[in-house]
Amino acid sequence: MTPLIAALLSCLLIQSSAPAPTANWPAWRGAEMNGVSAAKHVPTEWSAEKNVRWKTPMPCWAGATPIVWGDRIFVLTPAAAAENAGEVGRQLPRNMGGRESPGGRDILLLCISADKGEILWQVVLDSRNALYGKQNMASPSPVTDGKHVWAMTGSGVLTCLDFEGKAKWRVDLAERFGALELLWGYASSPLLLGDQVIVQVLHGGARVADRSKTGSVVSYLAAFDASSGALRWKQDRTTDAANECPDAYTSPVAARRDGRIDVIVSGGDYVTGHDPANGRERWRAGGLNPEKQGDYRICPTPLVAGDLIIAGSRKKPMLALRGGGDGDVTSSHLAWKLERGGPDVPSPVSDGKLVFVVEDRGMVTCLDLKNGEIVWGPERTATGPVSASPVLADGRLYVLNEFGIMTVLDAGRAFKVLATNELEGTYTISSPAIVDGRIYLRTSKFLYCIENTR
Repeated sequence: MTPLIAALLSCLLIQSSAPAPTANWPAWRGAEMNGVSAAKHVPTEWSAEKNVRWKTPMPCWAGATPIVWGDRIFVLTPAAAAENAGEVGRQLPRNMGGRESPGGRDILLLCISADKGEILWQVVLDSRNALYGKQNMASPSPVTDGKHVWAMTGSGVLTCLDFEGKAKWRVDLAERFGALELLWGYASSPLLLGDQVIVQVLHGGARVADRSKTGSVVSYLAAFDASSGALRWKQDRTTDAANECPDAYTSPVAARRDGRIDVIVSGGDYVTGHDPANGRERWRAGGLNPEKQGDYRICPTPLVAGDLIIAGSRKKPMLALRGGGDGDVTSSHLAWKLERGGPDVPSPVSDGKLVFVVEDRGMVTCLDLKNGEIVWGPERTATGPVSASPVLADGRLYVLNEFGIMTVLDAGRAFKVLATNELEGTYTISSPAIVDGRIYLRTSKFLYCIENTR
């Protein structure tokens, strides 16, 4: 075992064996990138006047989840639209979910006080914001280790900053490796694993849509030294997926099995496991697009739950794979699959016994993690589309829809709605972060800090 692998394994073993720190939400979907919070005394009910500790105006709507470390909150956002009047980027038809404007041209990283909600500093990361259907170029969520924060923009700029907002290094993926060719815009969040930052670019759908372009587009993974930004490795990720299917809006996650770490990537009709030392593909599972349809772009980030990897597709099927293995594990490592009611955009979440799946129409299904049998559902939450991923905290399931309405369910073996909470009703696609008894919820207008104030 090389020193690098030993260090990475040690890091992941510590993360996997210890409970997630209640005061931190350091990455997309939390400390373990699984949507589970260890926080207690989390609010069940709130409104614009009830249980709101503070709310901070946001310059624009965006999909990036706020991340939290101690008293620092980091939020990726476009500048306000008024700053770049008339520059709306790539406008798509309204029936594709497009907004009127992506916001301003600049893409910002904000640092906000978790205690008071004050904006401590803001930095411009890039100036190529644009509109791609339901998202702008501020969908990837940052990641932090408590000393530095790494932020990726939808335009492909990865920047490392210290906690005072000083940039340490910057890499432009589009300039270095070629344009990002996704039909609906880049949205993958970076993975911090040991001393490297790993990014995925699964793309090619835009090249197919634009018939004036010729040639093939190769997807890839790349790892950068977390301290210097130097390229550690770049590995092609091949696929025979066609039309829109090479595109993926998932994010890479890490899985541990039998003393080995795999970087898990889902998209382009396959789930793959990669060696974090060099990006080499160790195993591959098909089945995400069994009928080889042309519009199977994949959005849900794979979920590592115990010994299983849960991977969604374009609604159906959803696969549960045993981790590890080598080569083609499509049949050998398939534990179970859900043939209906799977997610399209939201990522699944599990408490280790049950799996909760939210469809983008707001329907929720509860499955047994061990065998995939349906425990209950599909059941309806508040009416409205859902793009945010659910969060498990304090024995409850928090489901947020695009109108900023949060349905709180009992996270048990019987369907039970505990509360339905509304705020100002603006466009909301960012997943909530739940830490230290607080819910950080981002709408188009505000970042809210919700806690039990009585």
